[in-house]
Amino acid sequence: MIRALHSAASGMYAQELHIDSIANNLANVNTTGYKKSHAEFQDLLYQNLRTSGVENSLGNVMPTDLQVGTGVKAISVTRNMGQGDVAQTGGRLDLAIEGEGFFQVRQLDGSTAYTRDGSLKLSSEGVLVTSDGLTFEPEITVPQGTVDVQVSRDGVVSALLAGDTAPVQIGTIELAAFTNPAGLRALGQNLYAETAASGAPQLGAAASEQFGQIAQGYLETSNVKVVEEMVAMIAAQRAYEVSSKAIRASDDMLGIASTLRR
Repeated sequence: MIRALHSAASGMYAQELHIDSIANNLANVNTTGYKKSHAEFQDLLYQNLRTSGVENSLGNVMPTDLQVGTGVKAISVTRNMGQGDVAQTGGRLDLAIEGEGFFQVRQLDGSTAYTRDGSLKLSSEGVLVTSDGLTFEPEITVPQGTVDVQVSRDGVVSALLAGDTAPVQIGTIELAAFTNPAGLRALGQNLYAETAASGAPQLGAAASEQFGQIAQGYLETSNVKVVEEMVAMIAAQRAYEVSSKAIRASDDMLGIASTLRR
């Protein structure tokens, strides 16, 4: 019964983490380029009360083990890096990646972060930056007097200057890909950082063999499916309730045992 208390309590802790993950997904259902996550669990060590293959008092060989589990633990929160829907915005500086790859962003400390959020802005110097003012990599500066910015499917950025009839190329957007994108560390602000698990970034042009194409005037939406998350939340809530009932039943049994008299 004491074992059951601890096992059921571990189940309640696990479902709390599950609900935390679901709540974060639902909170970011409208976050540009957000990738949903889900909690994964493993059973804990087992206590062996009897080992298979051992003879009993009658000389018979026990065909199975007698094991009792000790509960569950959270092993990881895995991010689903699947493609989100692409929504048209009409913004000339809104970019979406259709396929594999990440945009590169230079952080304030000089390190590089990665994102699927292509909602770009212009700084006071005409440099392409994120909504938080972080510089896009490689750095692209839009000249003064530009009346239109065009981004091709392969990432070539061109500017049409006032009085000109043909646009001028001002830079190329370079994408990054990872062997294990789920291993990237989420930094918040729609940014990810390279880790040993993700592997080193592989850089290349959009629309090439391993990279997706860039769509101008579009943004990638979150890949969270509200109905799926609601169903998962109901299942997690019911699992939490069942674990709490197991604790209550164990407590009742301990109460009965403590009141036994000769």
